[in-house]
Amino acid sequence: QVQLVESGGGLVQPGGSLRLSCAVSGSIFSFNAVNWYRQAPGKQREWVAAISSDRTTMYADSVKGRFTISRDNAKKTVYLQMNNLKPEDTANYYCSLASSWGQGTLVTVSE
Repeated sequence: QVQLVESGGGLVQPGGSLRLSCAVSGSIFSFNAVNWYRQAPGKQREWVAAISSDRTTMYADSVKGRFTISRDNAKKTVYLQMNNLKPEDTANYYCSLASSWGQGTLVTVSE
């Protein structure tokens, strides 16, 4: 069974940075893509970024150039480095692998 645990959220001012982590348990980590999603209050969940097993990365247009996804297979962890944060980035951020989801970590961008 795969379990995912996100961490690293918090309150940050506009223009600031945060790094989210997604720790994964289970032996399938190295062979699967991992996605980050976010859900703002009152809005639908949206896809943010993905990284494949060969470290190919993809980003939503809204975060391209500001966010960077990476993975450490030895630590079974995926990171989301978020720079130049904007108030519209405020959301709960979730990581997903196959059909498994974490519980989310809250990012709030505000003065």
